[in-house]
Amino acid sequence: MSNTVYENPLISRYASRAMAELWSSQRKFSTWRRLWVALATAQQQLGLDIADSQIEAMRSRIDDIDFDAARAHEKRLRHDVMAHVHTLADIAPDAKKIIHLGATSCYVTDNTDLILLREALQHVRDGLAATIDALGTFAETHRDLPCLGYTHFQPAQLVTVGKRATLWAYELILDLQEVERRIAEMKFLGVKGTTGTQASFLALFNGDHAKVEALDRMVAEAFNFSAILPVSGQTYTRKIDSFVVSTLAAFGETAHRFGSDLRLLAHEREIEEPFETEQIGSSAMAYKRNPMRAERMCSIARFLTPMAVAAGQTAATQWLERTLDDSAVRRLVLPQAFLAADAILTLYLNIVPGLIVQPAMIARHVRDELPFMATENLLMAGVQLGGDRQDLHERIRVHSMAAGARIKGKDGVNDLIDRLKSDPAFAQLDFGAVLDPSGYVGRSPEQVLAFIRDEVDPIRARYPQVLGQTREVHV
Repeated sequence: MSNTVYENPLISRYASRAMAELWSSQRKFSTWRRLWVALATAQQQLGLDIADSQIEAMRSRIDDIDFDAARAHEKRLRHDVMAHVHTLADIAPDAKKIIHLGATSCYVTDNTDLILLREALQHVRDGLAATIDALGTFAETHRDLPCLGYTHFQPAQLVTVGKRATLWAYELILDLQEVERRIAEMKFLGVKGTTGTQASFLALFNGDHAKVEALDRMVAEAFNFSAILPVSGQTYTRKIDSFVVSTLAAFGETAHRFGSDLRLLAHEREIEEPFETEQIGSSAMAYKRNPMRAERMCSIARFLTPMAVAAGQTAATQWLERTLDDSAVRRLVLPQAFLAADAILTLYLNIVPGLIVQPAMIARHVRDELPFMATENLLMAGVQLGGDRQDLHERIRVHSMAAGARIKGKDGVNDLIDRLKSDPAFAQLDFGAVLDPSGYVGRSPEQVLAFIRDEVDPIRARYPQVLGQTREVHV
């Protein structure tokens, strides 16, 4: 790797090797060659004069790509597809006259993109399923652990650590459903010709429409596509790119929310991301334990989410049967959107299995706030013991204001319960029972179990191969 030119950190630092290889030049151009082989094979089977030796000449050199030769041809021809036609013809001369027969450039470029989009979505799907599995395990483990719930990042009613984790998991489930939908609905472009009319193929088959339709199906089936776009110009509609990138961008939203929540909880010292033995939090402040992984997740998500705009604008600005102003932006957006999504999934699958819960700190925060939350229950208990509701309410109000003032202005200690215990009006109350945090979490534990049963377990059943998966963060 050269240190004198820019390198893409999505590849060198963040994304997995598998996703980087999927979008590599080797994978792209070898897929072009597979498409040429599939086209020639189907054409031969439908009666065109193509010899087995010509097909074999191409098939035997599918992965043998001379990139220097291709660059030289492209410099001369200023056309990437024709450069690779000549590069293949140079090493498979017997096949020269039938390579790319009847096809236009988008036969290889667009069908390859659809093949790669589907496979990349499958990678994302598996990562999402693995993360949902991990969050499901975390939620079930901590389903009974009371913690402060927050609205406006101000203490509200209690929830449990596990219940909060179901919120993170459910958003990922919604993302998974969208990814599954995109995979299921992905259609092949097939063999459509220069303006989508299949005129060149109709000429090759002497006006036989049935053979042209069969050619379309046969090539699609060679790449395991069961459906073909019903109509197209030269390209497949860029709405497909927009849908796919928007789905990834929506996942970026989910990830940013999770990363932000984890950063807030790290500040509260309640839940922390993994922190390695020799990890340094700050070059100056040796005591720091910064949420580096969550911050990186938010940062990459911030890169991913706006890509939906570029994909949407590209779909909106196509002209008639095709234009070429989509080419450069798609070369940038499609691979990098998937690399960014994959990088985020790597972070998820490193963070979630290693989350560190701090029960003592959580309990301390609960103790600090529970007295205020318990006042309504204390009021009801006092009334049941014969007290006057209005009198008890006023006493609680006065003591609460005094306790709040002490917290804000004196030593930060919440002495509300001590104040109430010393008030004769509350002398008969069982404060221990009223102040049990488990009595304030509502149906949180039951909701967690139902969520796992109804939402997480079906995903586990669909994707057993990814259960228990973890990933390492490179740097």
